[in-house]
Amino acid sequence: MTVPLIYFDNNATTRVAPQVREAMQPFLLDEYANPSSIYSFAHFAQDALLAAHEQAAELLGAKPGEIIMTSCGTESDSTAIYSALESRPEKKTFITTPVEHSAVLAVAGRLTERGYRVVYLNVDSGGQIDLEELEALLSEDTALVSIMFANNETGVLYPIAEAGALCRERGVLFHTDAVQAVGKVAINLAALPVDYLSLSGHKLHAPKGVGALYARQGVPFVPFMLGGHQEYNRRAGTQAVPMIVALGKACELARQKFSDENPKVQRLRDCLQSGLLEAIPDARVLGDAEKRLPNTLNMAFKGVYSEDALLMLDKYGICASAGSACIADIHEPSHVLKAMRVSPEFAGGAVRFSLSGYNTQEEVDFVLEKLPGIIRQLRSHGPDADW
Repeated sequence: MTVPLIYFDNNATTRVAPQVREAMQPFLLDEYANPSSIYSFAHFAQDALLAAHEQAAELLGAKPGEIIMTSCGTESDSTAIYSALESRPEKKTFITTPVEHSAVLAVAGRLTERGYRVVYLNVDSGGQIDLEELEALLSEDTALVSIMFANNETGVLYPIAEAGALCRERGVLFHTDAVQAVGKVAINLAALPVDYLSLSGHKLHAPKGVGALYARQGVPFVPFMLGGHQEYNRRAGTQAVPMIVALGKACELARQKFSDENPKVQRLRDCLQSGLLEAIPDARVLGDAEKRLPNTLNMAFKGVYSEDALLMLDKYGICASAGSACIADIHEPSHVLKAMRVSPEFAGGAVRFSLSGYNTQEEVDFVLEKLPGIIRQLRSHGPDADW
């Protein structure tokens, strides 16, 4: 018997939208020209790249020339950080948060080896930062501040406008990793005091292997990848035309569906949340209850291990993810939950559900039918049961 797939792990990746697949198809087959070539056969690819920059810019409230196409969100993060630091070599302080994605934290770790002073803002039990702490930490030596737009584990939204304004007042460059936020919350970079913004295509129904970096017009920029003149001399390498076209189309779809799809997704998320809290004792929502992505629910269940719950959910075809990172110790809480000081008895049983417009009420009802029994069964056996 085939188990139907119920995919509630959209913060990890998303399915490719049919319209996106259709848009990129010609460039995988017939329109294979190198867009840097001068002959007419390449003109269609050239036009497609320009259109994709325009589509991404329209979603973000930016200018097409401020968009740099990359291979992923990780490349965009590294490019933004290293570009900012190299443009201000006399400044040696980098400020970020302890709940960033590893794409930022790993770079921060490398910077300490290169003599930089890396400062991590504190987060409270809801995962939020303190703007007064940020203001107090800004100094003449601060080269860059990087604060994610939304947390990938909890969905917590950060005060990007306010943080960016503080940085701009002090002449400090500001970057935000918006990989989880783009397409889910309104972003208007024309009005936001943001210098660099990173995004990833596979988080908004484009394929894996394409991302983008917004670099505000006039902001200091040092290319991370050197070679040819592609991407307005800011990112060398022959452009992956099919992938860039796909990202452009995904951005266009996200803009068109924004006002209808996100409220629907939030209603499903809230239904799942209230149903689980009602049916399962000793359960709690992790992260800021209000300032949160509309699609994300991270719930912790006392007395169970998240990995055990995920394996049981998988038997029913339900895909979710752990709030605990599988590192040296399989039951080690993630860096995000540690920073939030979530008690170990809850942190070990964190499960993240992240929805998309493809999810349905019937799928939510199925999870509400199955998960309470799974938690009861796991608790009856104890967290160290051999499954």
